[in-house]
Amino acid sequence: MLRRPAILALAAFIAFLIAVGLWPAAIAPVTLAASGLASVLAVIPGPVYLLAGVIAWLKYRPAPVKPATA
Repeated sequence: MLRRPAILALAAFIAFLIAVGLWPAAIAPVTLAASGLASVLAVIPGPVYLLAGVIAWLKYRPAPVKPATA
C-alpha cells in the first residue's frame, strides 16, 4: 500500500500519461474503419437503399394469419 501522497500522485500522473498517450493510437483503427464504411455507404445512391429495404420487407414479411375454423 502506498502511504506517501507524493508517490501516489506520481503513480496517478504516470497512469494518466500512459492512458492519454495510448488513446490516439488505440482509437485510430476504429476511426479509419468508420471513415471507410461511411465512404462506401456514400457511394451508393439513396433509392438503392430504399429498393433494397422494400425487397427485404416483401421477402420476409409475416404471413397473414388465417382465422381458425372448427
